[in-house]
Parts: sequence; C-alpha cells; structure tokens
Amino acid sequence: MPHTTTLTDTTDAAFADDVLSADRTVLVEFWAEWCPPCRALRPILEQIATEHPDTLRVITINADDNEETSLRYQALALPTMKIFRGGEVVKTIIGAKPKAALLAELAPWLA
Repeated sequence: MPHTTTLTDTTDAAFADDVLSADRTVLVEFWAEWCPPCRALRPILEQIATEHPDTLRVITINADDNEETSLRYQALALPTMKIFRGGEVVKTIIGAKPKAALLAELAPWLA
C-alpha cells in the first residue's frame, strides 16, 4: 500500500485560502527540516487527521521557507501548532506532545 499523507502543506501565498477561509477547524503545525520534535509529531498529526476528517483539517507549514506567516503568527519555537476557527487563532500549542495530550487539547473542536 503506498504511503499517503493526510496532511496538507501550505505556503505564505496559499495560507489565506488553505487556513483562514477553511470551512472547519484547522490545526496548523509550524515545523522545520532540522527539528527532531517536528518529525516525531508528524505521525501523530497524521493519525489525528485520519481519525477526525469531518471536524479537523491538519495543515503543515515549513517555518523556514515561509517566514512571513511564521512571524505573523509568532511561531518562534518549533513545533508550534495553532488552531484556527473562522480565520482566527483559538488556541496555541507549543512543542511536541503525545497523541493523548494533543487530543485532550483539541477536544473542544473535535466534537
């Protein structure tokens, strides 16, 4: 079975369309190639995206390649996750967390 990802990558140019005008809750992970916790978090985010496709969209953005968006949302420590609802940040989660801890933080938006 080929490896498919449930995560969408975005860029500075596409951020408004992909995130701000989304019709559901969006979790955006700001990450970088050199960040080991970011790599550790990726399979957890893929699982969460697969398990909650109707209520949550998971989007990743490379902070090094998309500095404008990273600075605008103050994603200074990586990984930083921002939960967007209706184009607004409703929660910020900094650092990689185990799946259970992430689900607990996301619970209000997964119902």
